[in-house]
Amino acid sequence: MNNYYQSKIKMNKKNYIYTALIATFLVIGMSCKVQENKKSSPPDVNSLPNIIVILADDLGYGDISSYHESNKIKTPNIDRLALDGMRFTDAHTSSSVCTPTRYGLLTGRYNWRSKLKSGVVSGTSKALIPNSRTTIASVLKDKGYNTAFIGKWHLGWDWALKDATKVTKGRHNSDNIDFTKEVKNTPNDLGFDYSYGHCGSLDMAPYVYVENGKITEIPDTVTVKKEKYIKWRKGPISKDFVHEDVTPNFFRRGMQYITAYSKKSDPFLLYLPLPSPHNPILPTKEWEGKSGLNPYGDFMLMIDDYVGQLLNTVEAAGVNDNTIIIFTSDNGCSPSAKIKELIKEGHYPNSIYRGHKADIYEGGHRVPFLVRWPKEIKKGSVSDETICLTDLMATFAEIASYDLKANEGEDSYSLMPIFKNTTFSSPLREATVHHSIHGNFAIRKGDWKLIMCPGSGGWSLPGPKDKEGLKGLPEVQLYNLSNDPAETINLQASEPEKLLELKLLLSKYITEGRSTPGAIQENDAISGKWRQIDFIGK
Repeated sequence: MNNYYQSKIKMNKKNYIYTALIATFLVIGMSCKVQENKKSSPPDVNSLPNIIVILADDLGYGDISSYHESNKIKTPNIDRLALDGMRFTDAHTSSSVCTPTRYGLLTGRYNWRSKLKSGVVSGTSKALIPNSRTTIASVLKDKGYNTAFIGKWHLGWDWALKDATKVTKGRHNSDNIDFTKEVKNTPNDLGFDYSYGHCGSLDMAPYVYVENGKITEIPDTVTVKKEKYIKWRKGPISKDFVHEDVTPNFFRRGMQYITAYSKKSDPFLLYLPLPSPHNPILPTKEWEGKSGLNPYGDFMLMIDDYVGQLLNTVEAAGVNDNTIIIFTSDNGCSPSAKIKELIKEGHYPNSIYRGHKADIYEGGHRVPFLVRWPKEIKKGSVSDETICLTDLMATFAEIASYDLKANEGEDSYSLMPIFKNTTFSSPLREATVHHSIHGNFAIRKGDWKLIMCPGSGGWSLPGPKDKEGLKGLPEVQLYNLSNDPAETINLQASEPEKLLELKLLLSKYITEGRSTPGAIQENDAISGKWRQIDFIGK
């Protein structure tokens, strides 16, 4: 094997690409297995656990005190999930920004397989997820769950328009929306029985709530506000939409839902994606100055308090033992938090990891992931398994005895063996693919991580737009995270065999349309910016 790889690495670039492609397609041919959708016996609905998924926005790996005890922000309520459940030390989002991570979480499919190859959608973008795509909500609804979305959607939906011809690149201006008419292709069309939320990030217009496809109040004014920590885009705003109260409002409604549906015999799924601590950073008056750091620190304390209230609501409803509560984040901490300012005060939002939101480095996509399920998960458990938020699909499917079809959850592995503390000889995931805001890839297998670009691939320097900073850097980066977690020593020149191995595996995952065993699937629309094959020879 060593002689084989050494001979290939010495080839010229043209032959190298050709050889890599041939090897890739041989692997595809050998590994293709048809996955059948076998029907399982229906589960006892009354015994199924309730499921609550709290997805924070731009909260870093080091922002939770159970992950970084020396940090200045203390989160005792979120820490309760670690004390009473399981803490994952190596959890990742499929992307280092908002929209694509949400796509992966809901579908169990890597975001770059969708038509969105980089960036995020706007508050006026059309729906990204087609109604034909299976989601965690549709899976659980099929098995008798009542399903609810309350929070930040940021996956696009189809507003009614005054002039349908004024749409470019799948989006339009807020002033072209007819707010008197129903919104189409909403969460209700993707498996959620109930939906209430905002279209995008809290800094994206229009600023209105949409409940089950209907706008709760017609906007009657336009708002714009820009201060050091409080920035949002100009746009229509409804009287019932108060920026400072959006996060509290979502928590209040989430707790009301828990109280109401805990009384019913059927289990429930509550997907509660927060718009915080993403910019605009808006701690309410009672939390201002409480952290002794800056508004971001105050905002974190407020979020932690509301999580505590939600946990108390679950306990008061009498469903604590058989309710799964997951707390995680959609990517690493953002520069909007004033990271350097926080570090100066001794708080490290992304812990020891390099980079931040938008980056391909660990700080962009390594996130806290806490799970409490008293009936199944041992208190105070810690898992070092590499996992991805796409894994929620297969996990929930196994819990509900739903057999995923070949075109469902293509990049999802069930976490149930970890929850049940099952001993297994090989890693849960063969490998995990990461993605930056600009569409750059990385692949992680074991301790090794291959980055398919020079620099961060995101916002931190050197990034894609920093031509001077990128000069002279190798086209790829290879790190061993076991002894270099901060990604400082690029081993791409000294480890050619490992580099080729990971390139071929990444190419296989891309071309097969999946990273789990099963029948080859089609990726969605391919754009010129999304290079499937040509990166192999670089």
